[in-house]
Amino acid sequence: MEKIIKAAVERGASDLHIKAGDVFRARINGRLVPLTRQRLTPEQTRAIALKLMPNEEERSRLDTMRDFDCSWGMAGVGRFRVNMLRQRSSIMIVMRVIPFAVPTLEELGLPEALGRIVEQGRGLFVVSGVSGSGKSSTIAALVNHLNRTQQKHVVSVENPIEFLHRDLNCSVTQREVGVDTESFAAGLRSALRQDPDVVVIGEMADPDTLDTALKAAETGHLVITALPTPDVATTLERVLAMLPAAERDIGRLRLAEALTAVVAQHLLPHKEDERRVACVEVLAATPAVREILRQPTRLAELHDVMEAGEADGMQSFAQHLARLVAAGKVSEETAAVLRPVTAPAGGGDKQKP
Repeated sequence: MEKIIKAAVERGASDLHIKAGDVFRARINGRLVPLTRQRLTPEQTRAIALKLMPNEEERSRLDTMRDFDCSWGMAGVGRFRVNMLRQRSSIMIVMRVIPFAVPTLEELGLPEALGRIVEQGRGLFVVSGVSGSGKSSTIAALVNHLNRTQQKHVVSVENPIEFLHRDLNCSVTQREVGVDTESFAAGLRSALRQDPDVVVIGEMADPDTLDTALKAAETGHLVITALPTPDVATTLERVLAMLPAAERDIGRLRLAEALTAVVAQHLLPHKEDERRVACVEVLAATPAVREILRQPTRLAELHDVMEAGEADGMQSFAQHLARLVAAGKVSEETAAVLRPVTAPAGGGDKQKP
Protein backbone atom coordinates (compact mmCIF):
# COMPACT_ATOMS: atom_id res chain seq x y z
CA MET A 1 0.00 0.00 0.00
CA GLU A 2 2.70 2.48 0.95
CA LYS A 3 4.59 1.90 -2.31
CA ILE A 4 1.42 2.56 -4.31
CA ILE A 5 0.66 5.72 -2.30
CA LYS A 6 4.21 6.99 -2.73
CA ALA A 7 4.08 6.37 -6.50
CA ALA A 8 0.74 8.19 -6.74
CA VAL A 9 2.04 11.23 -4.86
CA GLU A 10 5.14 11.33 -7.06
CA ARG A 11 2.84 11.43 -10.11
CA GLY A 12 1.04 14.45 -8.65
CA ALA A 13 -2.10 12.75 -7.32
CA SER A 14 -4.51 14.93 -5.36
CA ASP A 15 -6.73 12.07 -4.11
CA LEU A 16 -6.56 8.28 -3.74
CA HIS A 17 -9.57 5.95 -3.96
CA ILE A 18 -9.38 2.54 -2.26
CA LYS A 19 -12.47 0.34 -2.55
CA ALA A 20 -13.25 -3.34 -2.09
CA GLY A 21 -13.83 -4.94 -5.48
CA ASP A 22 -11.93 -2.25 -7.38
CA VAL A 23 -8.34 -1.35 -8.19
CA PHE A 24 -6.38 1.46 -6.51
CA ARG A 25 -7.28 4.71 -8.27
CA ALA A 26 -5.81 8.21 -8.07
CA ARG A 27 -7.01 11.60 -9.23
CA ILE A 28 -4.18 13.02 -11.32
CA ASN A 29 -4.67 16.34 -13.14
CA GLY A 30 -8.41 16.06 -12.56
CA ARG A 31 -8.78 12.53 -14.01
CA LEU A 32 -9.39 9.39 -11.93
CA VAL A 33 -6.86 6.84 -13.22
CA PRO A 34 -6.13 3.22 -12.16
CA LEU A 35 -2.83 2.53 -10.40
CA THR A 36 -3.00 -1.27 -10.15
CA ARG A 37 -4.44 -4.17 -12.09
CA GLN A 38 -5.42 -6.36 -9.17
CA ARG A 39 -8.72 -5.63 -7.49
CA LEU A 40 -8.82 -5.29 -3.71
CA THR A 41 -10.73 -7.82 -1.64
CA PRO A 42 -12.93 -6.70 1.30
CA GLU A 43 -10.34 -8.16 3.67
CA GLN A 44 -7.51 -6.17 2.08
CA THR A 45 -9.53 -2.94 2.20
CA ARG A 46 -10.41 -3.57 5.84
CA ALA A 47 -6.73 -4.13 6.68
CA ILE A 48 -5.80 -0.82 5.03
CA ALA A 49 -8.55 0.97 6.96
CA LEU A 50 -7.23 -0.42 10.25
CA LYS A 51 -3.72 0.80 9.38
CA LEU A 52 -4.98 4.32 8.71
CA MET A 53 -7.09 4.68 11.88
CA PRO A 54 -5.30 6.62 14.63
CA ASN A 55 -5.84 4.45 17.73
CA GLU A 56 -7.15 1.16 19.07
CA GLU A 57 -10.41 2.69 20.30
CA GLU A 58 -11.33 3.81 16.78
CA ARG A 59 -10.20 0.49 15.27
CA SER A 60 -12.55 -1.39 17.58
CA ARG A 61 -15.48 0.48 16.03
CA LEU A 62 -14.54 -0.20 12.39
CA ASP A 63 -17.15 -2.90 11.82
CA THR A 64 -19.99 -0.70 13.10
CA MET A 65 -18.92 2.70 11.75
CA ARG A 66 -20.55 4.14 8.61
CA ASP A 67 -18.51 7.33 8.12
CA PHE A 68 -15.19 8.25 9.69
CA ASP A 69 -12.69 11.10 9.19
CA CYS A 70 -9.08 11.23 10.31
CA SER A 71 -5.62 12.27 9.17
CA TRP A 72 -2.63 10.04 8.44
CA GLY A 73 1.01 10.75 7.71
CA MET A 74 3.67 8.87 5.75
CA ALA A 75 7.29 9.76 6.40
CA GLY A 76 8.96 11.44 3.46
CA VAL A 77 5.77 11.46 1.38
CA GLY A 78 3.10 13.65 2.96
CA ARG A 79 -0.01 13.85 5.08
CA PHE A 80 -3.45 12.72 4.06
CA ARG A 81 -7.00 13.66 4.96
CA VAL A 82 -8.80 10.32 5.19
CA ASN A 83 -12.53 9.64 4.81
CA MET A 84 -13.85 6.12 5.31
CA LEU A 85 -17.36 5.07 4.36
CA ARG A 86 -19.48 2.01 3.78
CA GLN A 87 -20.86 1.20 0.35
CA ARG A 88 -22.50 -2.09 -0.62
CA SER A 89 -21.75 -3.23 2.94
CA SER A 90 -17.98 -2.99 2.42
CA ILE A 91 -15.39 -0.29 3.11
CA MET A 92 -14.23 2.50 0.79
CA ILE A 93 -11.43 4.93 1.62
CA VAL A 94 -10.79 8.32 0.00
CA MET A 95 -7.47 10.00 0.84
CA ARG A 96 -6.76 13.65 0.04
CA VAL A 97 -3.04 14.40 -0.36
CA ILE A 98 -1.73 17.21 1.86
CA PRO A 99 1.90 18.18 1.13
CA PHE A 100 4.28 18.63 4.05
CA ALA A 101 5.28 22.07 2.79
CA VAL A 102 2.76 24.81 3.54
CA PRO A 103 2.14 26.75 0.30
CA THR A 104 2.56 30.49 -0.14
CA LEU A 105 0.11 32.80 -1.88
CA GLU A 106 2.67 33.28 -4.65
CA GLU A 107 3.16 29.54 -5.19
CA LEU A 108 -0.60 29.08 -5.58
CA GLY A 109 -0.80 31.97 -8.06
CA LEU A 110 -3.26 33.87 -5.85
CA PRO A 111 -3.70 37.66 -6.08
CA GLU A 112 -1.29 39.76 -4.00
CA ALA A 113 -4.31 41.65 -2.69
CA LEU A 114 -5.28 38.66 -0.51
CA GLY A 115 -2.19 39.23 1.63
CA ARG A 116 -3.05 42.90 2.08
CA ILE A 117 -6.67 42.11 2.95
CA VAL A 118 -5.84 39.42 5.51
CA GLU A 119 -3.27 41.72 7.15
CA GLN A 120 -6.14 44.05 8.15
CA GLY A 121 -6.53 41.63 11.04
CA ARG A 122 -10.27 41.64 11.69
CA GLY A 123 -13.56 40.50 10.20
CA LEU A 124 -14.90 37.43 8.42
CA PHE A 125 -12.80 36.13 5.50
CA VAL A 126 -14.56 33.37 3.53
CA VAL A 127 -12.80 31.10 1.02
CA SER A 128 -15.23 29.28 -1.27
CA GLY A 129 -15.11 26.79 -4.11
CA VAL A 130 -16.48 23.42 -5.09
CA SER A 131 -14.91 20.22 -3.77
CA GLY A 132 -11.32 19.86 -4.93
CA SER A 133 -10.89 23.52 -5.85
CA GLY A 134 -8.05 24.14 -3.38
CA LYS A 135 -9.84 25.86 -0.50
CA SER A 136 -7.69 24.16 2.15
CA SER A 137 -4.50 25.16 0.35
CA THR A 138 -5.64 28.77 0.08
CA ILE A 139 -6.51 28.96 3.78
CA ALA A 140 -3.13 27.39 4.63
CA ALA A 141 -1.40 30.01 2.46
CA LEU A 142 -3.28 32.82 4.22
CA VAL A 143 -2.23 31.46 7.63
CA ASN A 144 1.33 31.03 6.32
CA HIS A 145 1.34 34.68 5.18
CA LEU A 146 0.24 35.85 8.64
CA ASN A 147 2.73 33.49 10.28
CA ARG A 148 5.58 35.11 8.34
CA THR A 149 4.50 38.76 8.53
CA GLN A 150 2.59 39.24 11.81
CA GLN A 151 3.00 38.53 15.52
CA LYS A 152 -0.32 37.00 16.49
CA HIS A 153 -1.96 33.97 18.08
CA VAL A 154 -3.71 31.85 15.44
CA VAL A 155 -6.15 29.17 16.64
CA SER A 156 -7.55 26.70 14.11
CA VAL A 157 -10.43 24.23 14.48
CA GLU A 158 -10.20 21.57 11.76
CA ASN A 159 -11.71 18.19 10.87
CA PRO A 160 -9.14 16.75 10.48
CA ILE A 161 -5.97 18.86 10.78
CA GLU A 162 -4.47 19.11 7.30
CA PHE A 163 -1.42 21.36 6.85
CA LEU A 164 0.87 21.49 9.87
CA HIS A 165 2.05 25.03 10.69
CA ARG A 166 5.28 25.66 12.57
CA ASP A 167 5.42 28.62 14.96
CA LEU A 168 7.31 31.33 13.08
CA ASN A 169 6.43 34.94 13.95
CA CYS A 170 3.01 33.73 15.12
CA SER A 171 1.99 31.14 17.68
CA VAL A 172 -0.25 28.67 15.81
CA THR A 173 -2.55 26.40 17.85
CA GLN A 174 -4.26 23.66 15.81
CA ARG A 175 -7.18 21.65 17.24
CA GLU A 176 -8.86 18.65 15.61
CA VAL A 177 -12.60 18.03 15.92
CA GLY A 178 -13.24 14.70 17.63
CA VAL A 179 -9.72 14.58 19.10
CA ASP A 180 -9.01 17.94 20.72
CA THR A 181 -12.55 19.40 20.76
CA GLU A 182 -16.10 18.08 20.45
CA SER A 183 -17.31 20.06 17.41
CA PHE A 184 -16.58 23.09 15.25
CA ALA A 185 -19.01 25.19 17.28
CA ALA A 186 -17.57 24.04 20.64
CA GLY A 187 -14.00 24.51 19.43
CA LEU A 188 -14.79 27.99 18.15
CA ARG A 189 -16.43 29.03 21.41
CA SER A 190 -13.41 27.75 23.34
CA ALA A 191 -11.02 29.48 20.94
CA LEU A 192 -12.47 32.85 21.90
CA ARG A 193 -11.29 32.23 25.47
CA GLN A 194 -7.74 31.43 24.36
CA ASP A 195 -6.55 34.97 23.60
CA PRO A 196 -6.67 34.55 19.81
CA ASP A 197 -6.04 37.21 17.21
CA VAL A 198 -7.00 34.93 14.31
CA VAL A 199 -9.45 32.01 14.34
CA VAL A 200 -9.49 29.50 11.47
CA ILE A 201 -12.55 27.26 11.04
CA GLY A 202 -12.19 24.35 8.64
CA GLU A 203 -15.78 24.79 7.45
CA MET A 204 -18.68 26.99 8.54
CA ALA A 205 -21.32 24.30 8.26
CA ASP A 206 -24.17 25.21 10.60
CA PRO A 207 -26.04 28.22 12.07
CA ASP A 208 -24.42 27.85 15.51
CA THR A 209 -20.92 28.04 14.04
CA LEU A 210 -21.93 30.98 11.82
CA ASP A 211 -23.36 32.92 14.77
CA THR A 212 -20.22 32.41 16.85
CA ALA A 213 -18.00 33.29 13.87
CA LEU A 214 -19.90 36.55 13.36
CA LYS A 215 -19.59 37.37 17.07
CA ALA A 216 -15.84 36.75 16.88
CA ALA A 217 -15.51 39.01 13.84
CA GLU A 218 -17.67 41.68 15.48
CA THR A 219 -15.40 41.72 18.54
CA GLY A 220 -12.28 42.45 16.48
CA HIS A 221 -10.94 39.01 15.61
CA LEU A 222 -10.01 37.82 12.13
CA VAL A 223 -12.04 34.70 11.29
CA ILE A 224 -10.97 32.66 8.24
CA THR A 225 -13.30 29.91 7.09
CA ALA A 226 -14.44 27.91 4.05
CA LEU A 227 -17.72 27.13 2.31
CA PRO A 228 -18.29 24.64 -0.54
CA THR A 229 -19.94 27.19 -2.84
CA PRO A 230 -18.93 28.01 -6.44
CA ASP A 231 -18.84 31.81 -6.46
CA VAL A 232 -19.06 34.96 -4.34
CA ALA A 233 -22.80 35.58 -4.83
CA THR A 234 -23.76 31.99 -3.95
CA THR A 235 -21.48 32.11 -0.90
CA LEU A 236 -23.24 35.17 0.49
CA GLU A 237 -26.64 33.64 -0.25
CA ARG A 238 -25.61 30.45 1.58
CA VAL A 239 -24.42 32.40 4.62
CA LEU A 240 -27.69 34.33 4.82
CA ALA A 241 -29.72 31.15 4.32
CA MET A 242 -28.04 29.61 7.39
CA LEU A 243 -29.63 32.26 9.58
CA PRO A 244 -33.03 31.53 11.14
CA ALA A 245 -35.76 33.25 9.14
CA ALA A 246 -36.71 35.47 12.08
CA GLU A 247 -33.11 36.73 12.36
CA ARG A 248 -32.35 37.17 8.67
CA ASP A 249 -32.79 40.94 8.53
CA ILE A 250 -30.54 41.63 11.50
CA GLY A 251 -28.19 38.88 10.27
CA ARG A 252 -27.80 40.70 6.96
CA LEU A 253 -26.75 43.83 8.84
CA ARG A 254 -24.32 41.84 10.99
CA LEU A 255 -22.77 40.23 7.91
CA ALA A 256 -22.44 43.61 6.19
CA GLU A 257 -20.46 44.95 9.14
CA ALA A 258 -18.41 41.82 9.92
CA LEU A 259 -17.36 40.74 6.42
CA THR A 260 -13.78 41.41 5.28
CA ALA A 261 -13.66 39.44 2.02
CA VAL A 262 -15.03 36.53 0.02
CA VAL A 263 -12.68 34.64 -2.30
CA ALA A 264 -14.09 32.05 -4.72
CA GLN A 265 -11.89 29.84 -6.87
CA HIS A 266 -11.77 27.20 -9.61
CA LEU A 267 -8.76 25.08 -10.59
CA LEU A 268 -8.07 24.90 -14.32
CA PRO A 269 -5.59 22.82 -16.34
CA HIS A 270 -2.44 24.70 -17.33
CA LYS A 271 -2.08 25.27 -21.06
CA GLU A 272 1.51 24.01 -21.31
CA ASP A 273 1.94 21.24 -18.72
CA GLU A 274 0.16 19.13 -16.11
CA ARG A 275 -0.07 21.81 -13.43
CA ARG A 276 -3.37 23.36 -12.40
CA VAL A 277 -4.06 27.09 -12.28
CA ALA A 278 -6.32 28.94 -9.84
CA CYS A 279 -8.93 31.26 -11.34
CA VAL A 280 -10.09 33.53 -8.52
CA GLU A 281 -12.98 35.90 -7.85
CA VAL A 282 -12.41 38.42 -5.03
CA LEU A 283 -14.90 40.59 -3.17
CA ALA A 284 -13.49 43.02 -0.59
CA ALA A 285 -15.84 44.63 1.94
CA THR A 286 -15.62 48.27 0.90
CA PRO A 287 -18.26 50.77 2.06
CA ALA A 288 -20.09 50.30 -1.27
CA VAL A 289 -20.14 46.52 -0.79
CA ARG A 290 -21.40 46.83 2.79
CA GLU A 291 -24.24 49.05 1.59
CA ILE A 292 -25.26 46.49 -1.04
CA LEU A 293 -25.21 43.66 1.53
CA ARG A 294 -27.63 45.54 3.75
CA GLN A 295 -30.27 45.41 1.00
CA PRO A 296 -31.43 41.93 -0.11
CA THR A 297 -32.52 43.08 -3.58
CA ARG A 298 -29.07 44.40 -4.56
CA LEU A 299 -26.84 41.30 -4.43
CA ALA A 300 -26.80 41.13 -8.23
CA GLU A 301 -24.85 44.42 -8.24
CA LEU A 302 -21.82 42.81 -6.60
CA HIS A 303 -20.47 41.49 -9.92
CA ASP A 304 -20.16 44.99 -11.38
CA VAL A 305 -18.63 46.25 -8.12
CA MET A 306 -15.98 43.51 -8.29
CA GLU A 307 -15.13 44.37 -11.90
CA ALA A 308 -14.78 48.07 -11.04
CA GLY A 309 -12.90 47.48 -7.76
CA GLU A 310 -9.39 46.61 -8.91
CA ALA A 311 -7.92 49.38 -6.74
CA ASP A 312 -9.39 47.60 -3.68
CA GLY A 313 -8.04 44.20 -4.74
CA MET A 314 -11.28 42.98 -6.30
CA GLN A 315 -11.76 41.06 -9.54
CA SER A 316 -14.37 38.88 -11.23
CA PHE A 317 -13.80 35.40 -12.62
CA ALA A 318 -14.07 36.85 -16.14
CA GLN A 319 -11.31 39.40 -15.51
CA HIS A 320 -8.91 36.87 -14.00
CA LEU A 321 -9.70 34.35 -16.72
CA ALA A 322 -8.84 36.92 -19.39
CA ARG A 323 -5.49 37.60 -17.72
CA LEU A 324 -4.71 33.89 -17.47
CA VAL A 325 -5.46 33.42 -21.19
CA ALA A 326 -3.38 36.47 -22.14
CA ALA A 327 -0.46 35.16 -20.04
CA GLY A 328 -0.55 31.81 -21.83
CA LYS A 329 -1.43 29.89 -18.67
CA VAL A 330 -4.94 28.79 -19.71
CA SER A 331 -6.08 27.81 -23.19
CA GLU A 332 -8.94 29.53 -24.95
CA GLU A 333 -10.75 26.16 -25.08
CA THR A 334 -10.58 25.82 -21.29
CA ALA A 335 -11.71 29.43 -20.86
CA ALA A 336 -14.71 28.84 -23.12
CA VAL A 337 -15.86 26.02 -20.83
CA LEU A 338 -15.50 28.08 -17.63
CA ARG A 339 -17.20 31.28 -18.86
CA PRO A 340 -20.81 30.01 -18.81
CA VAL A 341 -20.25 28.40 -15.39
CA THR A 342 -18.99 31.61 -13.78
CA ALA A 343 -21.17 34.16 -15.59
CA PRO A 344 -23.53 36.05 -13.23
CA ALA A 345 -27.26 35.57 -13.56
CA GLY A 346 -28.52 37.60 -16.50
CA GLY A 347 -24.94 38.11 -17.76
CA GLY A 348 -24.48 38.63 -21.47
CA ASP A 349 -21.64 39.14 -23.87
CA LYS A 350 -20.11 41.83 -21.64
CA GLN A 351 -19.01 39.06 -19.25
CA LYS A 352 -16.70 37.50 -21.82
CA PRO A 353 -13.03 38.55 -21.73
